Amino acid sequence: LYFLFQLILATWEGGYNLQCQNLHSAGEADIRVAKVLWWYYFSKVIEFMDTIFFVLRKKSSQITFLHVYHHATMFNIWWCVLNWIPCGQSFFGPTLNSFIHVLMYSYYGLSVIPSMRKYLWWKKYLTQAQLIQFLLTIVHTLSAAVKPCGFPFGCLMFQSSYMATLVILFINFYIKTYQKAPSRTAIKETPATTEIKNGFHKDYFAAANGFLDNKKTQ
Repeated sequence: LYFLFQLILATWEGGYNLQCQNLHSAGEADIRVAKVLWWYYFSKVIEFMDTIFFVLRKKSSQITFLHVYHHATMFNIWWCVLNWIPCGQSFFGPTLNSFIHVLMYSYYGLSVIPSMRKYLWWKKYLTQAQLIQFLLTIVHTLSAAVKPCGFPFGCLMFQSSYMATLVILFINFYIKTYQKAPSRTAIKETPATTEIKNGFHKDYFAAANGFLDNKKTQ
């Protein structure tokens, strides 16, 4: 939440151009954005704790390719950003990402409280929000390529390509997680009834009749 507010305030006060912003025209605002993005980069180190907790809890199923790819690449990419392009056009992705993380960690924080879990029906919408974030970042990045303002073109192409890989991986995750086809067993299962006859459930008579029929055959 701190990153989100600081980035919005810094870019607003610095007169950042939403379509394209170079690295040297906003003066003190550029320095302020760079300082916030340094802490944003540092937060990527903290996020490695997710993987450590998975290992300690022996939850290896949660250490997926998407998880490892996303965490490892973000850390290295942001090292490069802080060294060469620590402001300007680089503000947009972290601003959106900070907003998404506020929602995401709010969800996981609430899930710790047992009485709140029945209200947490909106998990899949977090993934949808992440996908929208990646698509908006691609659009924003390509807009600077179409109408350049001095921000390094190679960095724009790299970011667009990287975001495209995240879109593909997150769509795959979404389909596997939220759009699973019902199993054949689930389709064949008939709903339980509560019909009672002479003090017994009707399934009792079905089982009994089957037993008696087998006995007569023998």
